[in-house]
Amino acid sequence: MPASALLVNSHSPNVSVVRTPAQQSNPPTAPQTVVAARNGDLLVFAMNGFAFASWMSRVPDVREILDLTPGMLSVLLLSVSAGSLLGLPVAGRIAHRFGAVASVRIGLSLAAPGIVLAALAVQFEVGRFWVMPGLFLLGLGMGVWDVAQNLEGTVIERALDKAIMPWFHAAFSGGTVLAALIGAGLVWLKVPLLVHLGVVAVLTVVAVWWGTGRFLPSQSTSDDVEDAASAPAVAQRSAWSEPRTLLIGVMVLAAAFTEGTANDWMAVAFVDGHDVDKALGVLALAVFLTFMTAGRVLGAGLLDRYGRVPVLRVLFASAIVGCLLVVFGNTWLAFIGCAIWGVGASLGFPVGMSAAADDPERAAMRLSVVATIGYTAFLAGPPLLGFLGDHFGILNALLAVGAISALAILIVPVAKRAQP
Repeated sequence: MPASALLVNSHSPNVSVVRTPAQQSNPPTAPQTVVAARNGDLLVFAMNGFAFASWMSRVPDVREILDLTPGMLSVLLLSVSAGSLLGLPVAGRIAHRFGAVASVRIGLSLAAPGIVLAALAVQFEVGRFWVMPGLFLLGLGMGVWDVAQNLEGTVIERALDKAIMPWFHAAFSGGTVLAALIGAGLVWLKVPLLVHLGVVAVLTVVAVWWGTGRFLPSQSTSDDVEDAASAPAVAQRSAWSEPRTLLIGVMVLAAAFTEGTANDWMAVAFVDGHDVDKALGVLALAVFLTFMTAGRVLGAGLLDRYGRVPVLRVLFASAIVGCLLVVFGNTWLAFIGCAIWGVGASLGFPVGMSAAADDPERAAMRLSVVATIGYTAFLAGPPLLGFLGDHFGILNALLAVGAISALAILIVPVAKRAQP
């Protein structure tokens, strides 16, 4: 995506920050200003997903141009994860000092050059080790950008006095879907990777600069970050000893692994395992992302109606079924499996965050532990699948998702709502 209690990722809409008395006395913001800020942050979230998924849509091309084995490709992808895991913890200090607007733009100033540098290195075939610095910058910038856009989301949510964070994260997912569909078309048209990602970088800079210009004043955001950042010292000493918190962390790790594996390897698995064109491989990723987005948009009502535990059991079971269809089905069944897998991966991460935050007084410390455990999946997942792919084929390696989802079903009851 290694994380502090301040960390808020693009898949976790239920993090809130306590306001200080001084902030509570701030005069209300004009409704039209709040609506403008909401629209601006929706665009910023969408462009975050769009930029990242644009890179992922060209992974099959990267592998072919650089002639990488699955294991070598996994090390390349690890550069993005390493950058993100470094950017996420330091983002709090940056946001505290400079505010949400400047923090998003700082992240953008790292991510946009990073994606261009990586594209240049691939296009001119200078070797995978020259690609890694660009991908590291991409991940580092995304980490800073991600925390700042979520902190702005909490300010907007308080101003509107209603829960709208899921919509921000749906916008992120929508951006990934659009990027995957465009990527599939450009791969089919054989548009050079550098041209594609260069245009994406320029569009991202323009759109995010406009969106952040609509953000709400950042003085309270800075205080919010200070409030949140003051909790980890106590949190890290106590929450790590709570069995429920640790088990929620394992469940979130399973959810992150289920989602991250598809993001990183779905396109490649279809090309290698089902012997389809690269454009169809990217289309498989787009199917997964589309149904995951739908699950996030519609899933909140199911959680309200049936509760966390039954919904999560069904979703993790769906991830298992989808995984099996992708691995063992023919091409058409595999595409259906992508859709089922996408729905199965939609809510595990955010519901885990909600469960960790059931007690508001201990939410920050528990979220820190759960996020730290969960993010290890984004760090360890790509190389694990790559090394398994070297030995068993990348398609068969996806069975690891079914195994970890089965483990998650056993521990889902820990997500039951706890009274403070």
